[in-house]
Amino acid sequence: MIRTVNKYDFIDAFRKMGREGNFSNDGLVALYEYLEMLEDDTGQPIELDVIALCCEFTEYDNLEEFQADYSEDYETIEDIERETTVIMIDDDSFIIQQF
Repeated sequence: MIRTVNKYDFIDAFRKMGREGNFSNDGLVALYEYLEMLEDDTGQPIELDVIALCCEFTEYDNLEEFQADYSEDYETIEDIERETTVIMIDDDSFIIQQF
């Protein structure tokens, strides 16, 4: 059974699961918009699984924070995009799909 959620339901689902610390509010909005676009592009509904999303995606405040987790070999966002999905939040912060 699939239930359609709006942006506010999506954000609230993270709060209700105690996962509001995994992403900033702006990050959750960017993730929601990305998943909506993915649904439109593929024609397949995506199940809202908060825990799975927290395991699959990570938010970074900047490139340096990402490099601390992965490697300084990734010098630009474009370098990261060659490896995985990058969802930009603003000029500095972004979300990646774990790889």
